[in-house]
This record gives sequence, C-alpha cells and structure tokens, in this order.
Amino acid sequence: MSALSVCSIALLAGCDSKQENIREDAAENKADAMEEKADMTRDSGEKKADAIEDQADKMPDPTADAMENKADAVRTEAERKADATEEAADVVREAPDTN
Repeated sequence: MSALSVCSIALLAGCDSKQENIREDAAENKADAMEEKADMTRDSGEKKADAIEDQADKMPDPTADAMENKADAVRTEAERKADATEEAADVVREAPDTN
C-alpha cells in the first residue's frame, strides 16, 4: 500500500468520524430538547393540578373530593406524558448510527 493510499484512508476515516460526531451531537441536542419538553409537561400538569386543588379548597366536601380526584388525574396524565417523552429521548440518544 502506498503512502498516498494510507493517507487517503486516514482522511476518509477522519471524515466519517467528524460526520458521526455531528450526527451524535444532533441526536443529543434533540434528546435534550425532548427532556426539556418533558419537564415543561410535568410543570404544567403540576400547576393545573394545584389550581384545581385551590378551587377544591373552596368547595363543599363531595365536590371537593371530585376535584381532588381530578387534580390527581391531571398529575398522573402529565407524568405519563412526560415519562413517554423521556423514553423517546432515550431512544433518540441511544439510537445506533444508521450510516
């Protein structure tokens, strides 16, 4: 193998590595954005549930109990959505290189 061939192979390997780094960085950025979305989903659900609980505090017991249940359901659903988003972020982050 000539010195030129060795250099060419080394250059090509270096390019692939650079492209791979770009893809990995893009995947990492996408996953980070997805995790931020999950955090916002949790925060939003918590605020909605807190607002429902604040209203429940002003209601008679049967209505207050129903509103407390609704607040719990809002929290549970927000947590479910946030968990699903985080799982999707993990898939993006751990996805094998396709090239």
